[in-house]
Amino acid sequence: MKKITSISVIICLLALITTSCSETPKPAEKSIAQVTDTVALIAQGQYLVGIMGCHDCHSPKRMGPNGPELIPELLLSGYPGDRPLVKGDMKALPPGWAFVNDDLTSFTGPWGRSFAANLTSDPTGIGNWTEEQFRKALTQGKFMGVDNSRILLPPMPWQNFINIRNEDLRAIFFYLKSTKPVNNVVPGPIPPNEL
Repeated sequence: MKKITSISVIICLLALITTSCSETPKPAEKSIAQVTDTVALIAQGQYLVGIMGCHDCHSPKRMGPNGPELIPELLLSGYPGDRPLVKGDMKALPPGWAFVNDDLTSFTGPWGRSFAANLTSDPTGIGNWTEEQFRKALTQGKFMGVDNSRILLPPMPWQNFINIRNEDLRAIFFYLKSTKPVNNVVPGPIPPNEL
């Protein structure tokens, strides 16, 4: 009887150990399908950013033999914050006209002067943003996606994105969060009376 009890105890312990080992939480691992889905999502976001013209304003450029060319290391980093700000007299702006700087990252019009934002994954860009903040910025025109903040200034066409599909918005957000971070603090807008 003693031998049977000892064997039973050993079997129970082995069963308990086996069961508890199989239930031990493993570090979070992404399955191949999850990685593939994320890669596809980022690729879709990159495609959308490209065809929607985001680089037109948000990527600094330099003049090349065929005109303005994107600066690869500064993609989507916005108006270069270390660039000197040129003051101009709003009286020089003919009624109904707006001015754009040479790399299309700064715009002057009746609203004052606006600067293209840093959209990279850096904290000076959207690195600390949530997907919900991004959604509010893109679909409601809220600065930094924050309620009760100012409206995004021209030429940001946020009104065009009011009805963007959730999956497209998510793809763009995932792509932007995957970009190379570029530390660049973009200046705040300048009201017309301060130009």
